[in-house]
Amino acid sequence: MKPGKLYLIPVVIQEEALQTIPAYIVDAVKECTVFFVENERTARRFLKKLWRELPVDERRWYTIHKAEDDVRNSFRKELASGQVIGLLSEAGCPGVADPGQLLIGEAQQMNALVQPLVGPSSILLALMGSGLNGQRFQFHGYLPIDTGQRQKAIQELEAYSRRYTCTQLFIETPYRNNQMLESLLKTLSPSTYVCVACDLTGPQEFIKTRKVADWKKELPDLHKKPTIFLLLAN
Repeated sequence: MKPGKLYLIPVVIQEEALQTIPAYIVDAVKECTVFFVENERTARRFLKKLWRELPVDERRWYTIHKAEDDVRNSFRKELASGQVIGLLSEAGCPGVADPGQLLIGEAQQMNALVQPLVGPSSILLALMGSGLNGQRFQFHGYLPIDTGQRQKAIQELEAYSRRYTCTQLFIETPYRNNQMLESLLKTLSPSTYVCVACDLTGPQEFIKTRKVADWKKELPDLHKKPTIFLLLAN
C-alpha cells in the first residue's frame, strides 16, 4: 500500500482573524481522517470555525508535544495505512519554528505526499513589512534569557548582519518584550535598523522600522503583545 498524504494546515495567528485563512483550506480539512496537533482543544475549536459540520468524534487526534518517539510511531503507522493526515501548529504555519517539522521529516522519509497550504506566517509577514533585506535573512527563535549571554548574542547577530547584509529575526516571551527592546537599544549601534512587528493580523497590528537612535526617542509598550524583532546593521 502506498503511504497516505500529509496536509500542512495553517492556523490563524490571531484567534479572530479567520480572513487570513484561504477558503481552499476547508477542502483539505474535509479530506483528513487523522489530525496531529500541538493543542487538541484549540485545534478542534479552530477547525470547527472553518467547517461547522466537522465530525470531531469520527477523526483520530494526536497531540504532538515535542514529537516524542510514541508520537512518531503513531504518525508512521497512520501514514503507512494510507490515511490523509492534517498537521496543525498552535499558530501560523506548521513546520516553521514548530515541532511538527519532525513529523514532516518522517513523511519525507516514507516518500509520502506532503502538501503545504498557504496561510499566515508571522515570520514572513514581519519580514515583508519591515523594509529590511528579504533576500538574505535568518530566524533564531528565542535569544538567551541571561543578561550577559543575551548581550553577547545580540552583538554576534549585529556583527553577522553587518558583514553579510543579513536581516536577523527573533522572538521573545511576550511578558519580556519590553526588556528585549531595551537590551537591543543598549547593545546595538545607533545606526542599526530595528523593526518591531507586533500583534500581526490583529486589531492593534503595527510594524515599525527605525534606527536604534530614533527608537530611543519613543518606546512602544510591548508588554504581553506577540512581537517579532528584526535587525539589520549598516
